[in-house]
Amino acid sequence: MIRATVVSALLLTAAFAAALAPVRCLGQTAAPPTPAKPTPPLPAKATKELPRDLLALIKQKNMPKFSPILMRIFKEEAELEVWKQDSKGRFQLLKTYPICRWSGDIGPKEREGDRQTPEGFYTITPELMNPNSSYYLAINTGFPNAFDKANGRDGSFLMIHGDCSSSGCYAMTDEQVGEIYSLARDAFLGGRTSFQIEAYPFHMTPANLARHRTNPHMAFWQMIKVGHDHFETTHLEPRVDVCNRRYVFDAHAPPNSPSPLVFNPTGPCPAFVVNPKIARAALEKQRADEAEYARLIEENLPTAPVYTGLDGGMNQAFHARFPDKVISFARAFPAASQLPQVPPAQFVDNDGSLASKMFGTLF
Repeated sequence: MIRATVVSALLLTAAFAAALAPVRCLGQTAAPPTPAKPTPPLPAKATKELPRDLLALIKQKNMPKFSPILMRIFKEEAELEVWKQDSKGRFQLLKTYPICRWSGDIGPKEREGDRQTPEGFYTITPELMNPNSSYYLAINTGFPNAFDKANGRDGSFLMIHGDCSSSGCYAMTDEQVGEIYSLARDAFLGGRTSFQIEAYPFHMTPANLARHRTNPHMAFWQMIKVGHDHFETTHLEPRVDVCNRRYVFDAHAPPNSPSPLVFNPTGPCPAFVVNPKIARAALEKQRADEAEYARLIEENLPTAPVYTGLDGGMNQAFHARFPDKVISFARAFPAASQLPQVPPAQFVDNDGSLASKMFGTLF
């Protein structure tokens, strides 16, 4: 019954997505609604089976074909990882895809038309899958999410799609996005109602954080690193909530709480606790990372420029194939100097304690 429901959702998505075609990354107004029509059949590209070598890899890694997935994106390295749940219920890395093109610079998307690609945590449902994309196949990231809206960020039609062309999207080759789309489709067919995309500016290592320590988005990156570390240490999808205009991860109601947790993205955070098994493992990693970060700062590791002057990036694997795809930001967006400058949001806890910043209150 669950699988039939998800199949129906995917079929309805075809009709829904048809109204949005062509997919746009800069958020132009969608076409007006049209009278209901019979649901068209899904195109062959959206129902294509996974390649044999990928199916063999899934079997080799002891992953059920229709088990849940989770995606992670790292801008600076131009990589998209697909993780898949194994038979023991833990996510394992299935495959890393080089990203053919992303636009803007590292740092979150803040406003319509800034060419930035999103950073943060996004929940993907069947309705965000577009089998009729003009860019072969597309997965809408769901930007803006509750956190983005609470912080006044706006934008729309920010996708993972094919065609290796980006204006605020993560662009892959058609072959790559075909695999990625099919992996997501199969997770839905297995009964999953959503999957998570975690988008980061770079691999969240002490060295990268130290190189970018002067970037104005550092407070935001330190906040999303908490969710990153929860996943890294558990291989379980972190629960994501938003309160006080900030992300919180794996929050649960305190023991004997008379009512369930209620999160208001713009209101104060309620009292919550985090499972000690998750919190302790993540805290150990955080302490080790902080020690390495401090060592690198003491050694005066050179800082990276805040702005590269380039419009996004491309994985090294595609440089020879697409030599003209990465250009200067000024050439890509001549009107950029006319955009209003919006300061980055700050995320500071009142008590200033590391434990409070990371986990709330433990059991």
